[in-house]
Formats: sequence, C-alpha cells, structure tokens
Amino acid sequence: MENYRVEKDTFGEVRVPADKYWGAQTQRSKQNFIIGTEKMPMELIYGLAFIKKAAAIVNFQLGKLSEAKMMAIQKICDVIRNGDLDEHFPLVVWQTGSGTQTNMNVNEVIANRANHLLKEQNSAVKIHPNDDVNMSQSSNDTFPTAMHIAAYIKITETLLPAILELKNTLHEKEKAFSTIVKIGRTHLQDATPLTLGQEISGWREMLEKSEKMIKEASTYLLDLAIGGTAVGTGINADPQFGEKVAEELTKLTSYPFRSSENKFHALTSHDEIVYVHGALKALAADLMKIANDVRWLASGPRSGIGEISIPANEPGSSIMPGKVNPTQSEALTMAACQVFGNDATISFAASQGNFELNVFKPVIIYNLIQSTRLLADGMRSFNKNCAVGLEANIEIIKEHVERSLMLVTALNPHIGYEKAAEIAKLAFKENSTLKEAALKTGYVTSEQFVEWMKAEKMV
Repeated sequence: MENYRVEKDTFGEVRVPADKYWGAQTQRSKQNFIIGTEKMPMELIYGLAFIKKAAAIVNFQLGKLSEAKMMAIQKICDVIRNGDLDEHFPLVVWQTGSGTQTNMNVNEVIANRANHLLKEQNSAVKIHPNDDVNMSQSSNDTFPTAMHIAAYIKITETLLPAILELKNTLHEKEKAFSTIVKIGRTHLQDATPLTLGQEISGWREMLEKSEKMIKEASTYLLDLAIGGTAVGTGINADPQFGEKVAEELTKLTSYPFRSSENKFHALTSHDEIVYVHGALKALAADLMKIANDVRWLASGPRSGIGEISIPANEPGSSIMPGKVNPTQSEALTMAACQVFGNDATISFAASQGNFELNVFKPVIIYNLIQSTRLLADGMRSFNKNCAVGLEANIEIIKEHVERSLMLVTALNPHIGYEKAAEIAKLAFKENSTLKEAALKTGYVTSEQFVEWMKAEKMV
C-alpha cells in the first residue's frame, strides 16, 4: 500500500503521498479536478519560482522575512527552475480560473522542501507556504505575473531562435535559386514568370515580418501584475513591493520586466496575451502558406507540379511502395491549425474579465505556451527535415515555362492586350506553342517573337 502522511489546511486533514512535497491544497485540487490530461505548463511553474525567489528577497529587504527563510526559499526556487522537482507539480489546467491551486502547489512544494532542508541543518526555522512563501502576494497577482514571465521567456528563448533558423535556410535557398526562371501562379492558374529565388524571398519576408511583429507585441508582456494582490489595491503588501519585485525579476532573468502602472487592469485583463497570440497566429498563417506551397510545388513526382523535390525521410505509404509524402508540410500545417484554434480559445477566455479578476487564466496560458511550443518545434522540424534539403527540378521548371501561355504577356507592349489574348486562346484551342499561334495570326514575325519573348527578361 502506498505510504501517506497527513497534511492540514483550513478544511481539515488530508492524506498526501509521503514521497511528494506538495501539501493539502494541492492534494485537494488533485482529487477535486480529475478533468483531462492537460497539465499546467512547467514554464508557468518556473515563472512562479522566479516570483517566489524575487518576493523572498524583497520581503527580506523590507524587513518582513528573516534571512534564514529568504535563503531557504531562494535555494528551493533555484532547484525548481533547474527542473529537479517537476514531478511535484501534478495539477491540471482545468482547475480554479485564477490559478490559485497551482500558486499554492508551488508555495507548498517550496515550503515543504525548504523545511526538509532546514531540518537537515538542525535549524529551528519553520517556513509556512502562505505566511512566508506567499508573503505580500495573492494568486490573483502572482499567477498573471507568472503568465507574462513564462510567455516572454518561451517566445524569446525558444520561438525567435526557431524563426531565425528557418529564415536563414530560406535566405540561402533564395540566393542559390536566384537565376532559375519558373512560371508564376495566381488563382492556381499560370501567370507571368519569376525566379524560384524570388518566390522563396516571399516566404523569407513572411518570417521577417512575423518576427518583428512578435518582438514588438512581446514587449507588452514585460508589464507585471505583481503588487496588486487580491483586487489591484495592493492590500497586505508594501507599496514598494511590486516595483521592487519587478526590479529583482529583471536581475534574475536579464529581461527588463516592470511593474504595471495599473494593477486593476493587470488582474482583470489579458489583452497583452491576446495581442501577442495574434502575432503568433499571423506566423502560423504564414507557415501554413509556406508549407502548402512546398507540398504543391513538390507534388508528383510525375503527375503533379514537381518543380522542387523534398527529402525522402520515411516510407510514405503502407500500401504503395516507393511513395514519398510531404510529411513535414503536413505536420507543420496541422500545428498551424491548432494555433488558430488556440487563438479563438484565448480570445474568448480573455473577454471574460468580470469585475476585478479574469478567471480563465490557466486555459489562456496553457494555449499560449502550447502555440509557442508547436510553432517553434514545427519550424525546427520543417527546417531540418525539409527546407534544408529542397532542390530545384530544373528540367521540369524549364518545361513548364516553355509551355506556359502567360508568356504572351510580353507581347502586350508591342501588339496590345487584345491581340495577345487572341494568340493565347488560339494556342490553347489548338494545343500549339505560343510561337506557332503568333505566327499563324500574323501579328508578329518569327524574329520579333524571339526578340520579345524572353522569360528571363520578364522577372
């Protein structure tokens, strides 16, 4: 039988697994919210650990917390952020909408682990999860603060580097394919020529723009709710607490966090996250387009467009031997679909800031972190297993250019739109070349056609 210990809270006694550092409130949440399998993101837990460390330092500086307690809390916060206590944070996303139980989960783990440490040191000091670890705080300000910290760090350290990797690969392909003239397509129909490099430059610029928008939007995450406590008034906290904790968090993370100017806004509104996720959605839309272009251009190999080839990473079919599918494009576009859905969830959840508190916080941060992770992982996989291995199929590209009816556009300045259209329609009707149709109409000579009809001059 599993070993238990008895923990107490204001509701009474509760049995907790003996090998876990969480306490009564965590255990009650674990028992009362058996909903789904989605766990609170560890990025959020690490964000709370940053806050608890910063708060302990500031409370010591303000003369509210002893040095021994501050040192013990700091030490455990560092252990948490190193990932050594991950198993002690079991709570699901679908809990109280303020994130109170996850805040208490972190408070309890810090207090219990710190008390074990102090006991080993024969110290008489005893740390309480509420009175010491949660001093000058409320879940209502710590949780949204942790949301911003987790989101900013995840975007900065995971997503932006992944964008850079794919962007650099596309830039290399853009240069490598800069002289390969291919047929353009609009409305899924043949259009005038461009180079394969120019086409890829459009993809690269998408990532450039998304990168800029994400960076700009993320600056709003630097505003923190800490110091607002229960409803934004800062009850039970020193007036300097929020500002000083933000300064300490800047030292701990090396990111310029700041105390929000209006804590009433910071507790009830998550418009910053809506804005940031909108930029992530824009990136997802661009990645959907890039991945779809790749799979269309690589379609075939004999009955599709086939202008580029993609790496063959695994068997494409369980029944058709030798089939190669655009699996990286498929994975990336599915991730994009999930991000689109997450955006709808975040938008609706953020609209529910009733009175002084939004109580949809866990689902908001869960979806934001998931979107960030999916986009970063998806781009890295697509880059490594597809983009770096893209090759141009020169002969097919050349054949498509030569057969395209839209090259007739080059004749417009010389014979006019209507005569050029007549040539194109004749060539299509008789399944002939543009040159044959042009000469048959008598609108141009053979020499003129050769002089005017040069695809490389149309890009």
